[in-house]
Amino acid sequence: MGYDYVVLGAGRQGTAAAYDLVRFGQADSVTIADRDGDVAQQASARLAGLLEGNAVLAATVDVADGAALAELLQGKDALISAVPYCHNLTVAQAAIESGTSMCDLGGNTELVWRQLGLSDAARAANVSIIPDCGLMPGMGNTLAVYSMGKLAIPQHVRVYVGGLPLRPRPPFDYLLTFNVAGLSNEYAGNATYLRDGKVTEVPVFTELETIEFPAPVGRCEAFVTAGGTSTCPWTFQRKLQTYEEKTVRYPGHCATFKAFSDLGLLEEEPVALGAVSVVPRELFHALLEPKLSFPDDPDVVVLRVICSGLDASGQARTVQLDLLDQYDKTTGFRAMERTTGFPAAIVAHLMAAGKTPRGAVPLEVAVDGQAFVKAWRGRGLTLEESVSD
Repeated sequence: MGYDYVVLGAGRQGTAAAYDLVRFGQADSVTIADRDGDVAQQASARLAGLLEGNAVLAATVDVADGAALAELLQGKDALISAVPYCHNLTVAQAAIESGTSMCDLGGNTELVWRQLGLSDAARAANVSIIPDCGLMPGMGNTLAVYSMGKLAIPQHVRVYVGGLPLRPRPPFDYLLTFNVAGLSNEYAGNATYLRDGKVTEVPVFTELETIEFPAPVGRCEAFVTAGGTSTCPWTFQRKLQTYEEKTVRYPGHCATFKAFSDLGLLEEEPVALGAVSVVPRELFHALLEPKLSFPDDPDVVVLRVICSGLDASGQARTVQLDLLDQYDKTTGFRAMERTTGFPAAIVAHLMAAGKTPRGAVPLEVAVDGQAFVKAWRGRGLTLEESVSD
């Protein structure tokens, strides 16, 4: 017996997640829904071609309409929310009302705490609500849990992650592979880390360092951005001394985008411009997005997790996980789509199969690291693992 899924959002990551559910999620049906019915139909048609006639159903729904959404979800086993994070609380409430387990791509920790506040209602409805299940926050945190399990006493976890163009174009050497609002969200405010066992706020665009990756990536820079650690610092504050995450970009990116931030272009309070009022961040998005959008350009995603601590004999050990994924010519999915959509699909399958706890639960608690890695590798995707002194 298979499962019935819904994917909300027929964009890049949602389409990739739907594809993975059909291939690996024991799906009887997958409905991909969008407020733009034409976009949903196009995604369904594309997947029908890729999956040799195994059509994904298309539906039209506005996720802001909780009643309509709950009606669409009736009788479904699990859903993936691939819509902008601002809608995820409404989606979680509709999921509980309809008795459908939910995971999402997340990205905003404040909103995640509000979702987790629905835990009693979710448990009463016998469903799982698991936020932040994309790339980062998401797979990086799950791989951190996996690496921690390799040590008797894990102490320090550092995660590095970035989506990059395979062939960078000046002047920004960056390729936008997800919603531009998500990029701004990473570059605003503070990151939340675990330092010396204490939850600590660290400003974005700080602690710049150089980091090397295998070809075709090479030398990059890594720096502090917001949101990637999600709830992990609180979850692990009695187990670890350090938990932190940095974003990886090609050299020069940090200085450029920090200058934009210093200029005030990421602010959300309107400013007067002659006779009109303008929100700086909205103007920034309108100007920036065309400069970073190259639909035919291939991309690459790098993810490195370094976990150090003690083994069972009390010896110092370091576990390092490395993932490098590239644009897939066969399916046309970009690396960012694969490394964001596929992890969410893995979690959705685990939820549908009853292998996650009921209630609203943080990802790092809800998903077993070994089960996730087994599923990831079972898709033929790479994950290098090494242990050193």
